[in-house]
Amino acid sequence: MADGIQIITKNRRATFDFEITDRFEAGLVLTGSEVKALRKGTANVQEAFVKIGKAGADLVNCYIAPYEMGGYANHEPRRMRRLLLHGSEIEKLKKGTEQKGMTIVPIKLYFKDGRAKLELALGKGKKTVDKRHSIAERESKRRMDRALKSY
Repeated sequence: MADGIQIITKNRRATFDFEITDRFEAGLVLTGSEVKALRKGTANVQEAFVKIGKAGADLVNCYIAPYEMGGYANHEPRRMRRLLLHGSEIEKLKKGTEQKGMTIVPIKLYFKDGRAKLELALGKGKKTVDKRHSIAERESKRRMDRALKSY
């Protein structure tokens, strides 16, 4: 828990499937049962995506498991959640997605000083050749680290 940050979940495939350019931090509008479920660590942003409309940005298809003790006030697990971003950030995201091949990818969900935050990024989808290149790069880095460690 460095700098008051407690990571709930990460989208580990995001950096593998997308070439990340710009990163943004957004707040989330959540209900009480969603916050309690997040504190237990029951969330998934793998299939989630961000949709920008006239009213602002929304997080779609993010799974937050129902809180066990929620009762009648429990939340819908995959409901649309409003993202809290500045107008200039929304404009940057909108302009970024208008470019060919660019999309908004959720990177990680975490608590920062007690508030739920979502790190999202503009990314361009990698082709299979690019993925092979990044795998080869990672393997060569591992080999170099092993050689230096044994030296």
